[in-house]
Amino acid sequence: MVGGPGMWVWARRVGAAAWGLVLLSGCSGGGAGPAGDVASAGPSAPPAMSRAVVSAQPADGAQDVQPEGAVRVSAAQGRLVSVRLADAKGAEVPGAIAADGASWAPDGPLPLGTAFTLDAVAEDEQGQKAAQHSEFSTVARAHTFVAFFTPEDGSTVGVGMPVSLRFSRPIVDRAAVERAVQVSADPPVPVAAHWFGNQRLDFRPQQYWAAGTKVSVALRLKDVQGAPGDFGSQNRDLRFVIGRAQVSTVDLDAHTLTVRAGQGGKVVRVLKVSGGSPEHSTYRGVMVVSEKYQVTRMNSQTVGMGDEYDIKDVPHAMRLTASGTFVHGNYWANPSVFGSANTSHGCIGLADAKGGAGRDTPAGWLFEHTVPGDVVEVRAATGDTVPPSNGLNGWNLPWDQWLAGSALR
Repeated sequence: MVGGPGMWVWARRVGAAAWGLVLLSGCSGGGAGPAGDVASAGPSAPPAMSRAVVSAQPADGAQDVQPEGAVRVSAAQGRLVSVRLADAKGAEVPGAIAADGASWAPDGPLPLGTAFTLDAVAEDEQGQKAAQHSEFSTVARAHTFVAFFTPEDGSTVGVGMPVSLRFSRPIVDRAAVERAVQVSADPPVPVAAHWFGNQRLDFRPQQYWAAGTKVSVALRLKDVQGAPGDFGSQNRDLRFVIGRAQVSTVDLDAHTLTVRAGQGGKVVRVLKVSGGSPEHSTYRGVMVVSEKYQVTRMNSQTVGMGDEYDIKDVPHAMRLTASGTFVHGNYWANPSVFGSANTSHGCIGLADAKGGAGRDTPAGWLFEHTVPGDVVEVRAATGDTVPPSNGLNGWNLPWDQWLAGSALR
């Protein structure tokens, strides 16, 4: 997400994993230094950079965006080659790139109370690509609120995926709103709610979901008063399925990532990694993969690190936190760092090839064998634990603390 650890628009399409190039923040960890990441050891030459510059409005994370005239994409020193504006279901908004390739705009007004993702790609005269990614939501109808939800309706996800709702307006009567949301599982398992602030409500069981579980979410928010004068407008049923069980363990001291699958946690593969340096240590704790990108851009300016780096084609990136921690491929570092040294600014890097198309590299293999909702447990002798609200990472709260976050208990 551009802009580092600001508001994260939660209506992400968790299955929309590998569309083109997108602009995201660099990684952030738990060290004392500022957030950001690109592993940076070794004598490798810096990658070739595109001269094209893509700009998009509204700003990433914007809320209450007006439905008309507020969305526009432009390109300088290059031409737009693709623009995709889509809602949380993946339905694309029609629009057209201008004949000179300099701009794009939607064909008409956007729906109210809807979350969108905007992905644009331009290329310069040498064919080098640059990208922009942003997420925003349009204003709800006056005196109403809506819930944007993760995961996507009908999706198949990993055992760590919570139900996460982000409300378009602050909620004052949390008990009334929480009472209007029911989450059930088949086979049955107790599921409890926890509020993170006044606009986010998550649900999870005490332990990871069992593989094959069918989860149902009933939103009965219509006419529920969430705050004085603000009433819900949704009655909706959502369903998703827990796929196979996969939990990976990262040992930052041993520089390994061990992939375990199935009920017994059978070791599938052990991969060599490079984590955050002592100055920018990787967060410890339980983290859940929230989205995947085959190729993405990481820019140090988006996480407050000045001009340290701007890599426009980081391959096989999988997000672990809202503030910018990723597991991703790295083709520019000396291969010797993987398995032997922690050199990044907070991310977990694996050896990879440029382009993000290969499946035979360590990063490519992990990308192909990971789905949103898969769990990555990070261990180390030192370092900060990831805050439970930073991403889909409420598993870091003990069960009694999780229960205490409900407005009904």
